[in-house]
Amino acid sequence: MNGGYAGVDDEDAGRGLVSDENALQKHVAFFDRNNDGIIYPWETFQGFRAIGAGYLLSLASAFLINLGLSRKTRPGKAFSLETLMLGVEVKNIHMAKHGSDSGVYDSKGRFVSWKFEEIFAKFARTHSDALTSDELKAMLKANREPKDYRGWVASWTEWITLYNLCKDKEGLLKKDTIRGVYDGSLFQQMEREKLAAAGKKKE
Repeated sequence: MNGGYAGVDDEDAGRGLVSDENALQKHVAFFDRNNDGIIYPWETFQGFRAIGAGYLLSLASAFLINLGLSRKTRPGKAFSLETLMLGVEVKNIHMAKHGSDSGVYDSKGRFVSWKFEEIFAKFARTHSDALTSDELKAMLKANREPKDYRGWVASWTEWITLYNLCKDKEGLLKKDTIRGVYDGSLFQQMEREKLAAAGKKKE
């Protein structure tokens, strides 16, 4: 995977912000399987299955993620059959940003490059371009905000799921991999690799 900062122009690179499309929107857009701007639970399920997650993990993620994000991204929506479908609006995903996170997305969902680099400057002790399981746990602990229990759980779930799905053979979560999560490109790569592997099995 290319470790470069795709989508950052010279001016915004200096400020540490992704310039064009909201980076957090890019992160979740993969799960909008029909590209209509709304992610329903069955699309979240399909997205997780597409990147190689197991059936139960995909099912649990679809329910919990959409349950947690739907209302936050659809403020002012009256209770109706539509709201019961737990859709998540991609354009408003920044409204669902939780606490106790890395700070790599700002309040508007833009990518902050210096905060990304800070992860490795502070916690990558064994390898400069990767995190071990213990280093990841140290980061999660350091990011905890007082009494923000919901944020603690959300951050732990996101990062541990990422680690379990994407660690390499040595148990390392590489910098390029984490960068790909933030802009959504990793999900597309994982889906392509899964499809290619399935194709080889049929040959």
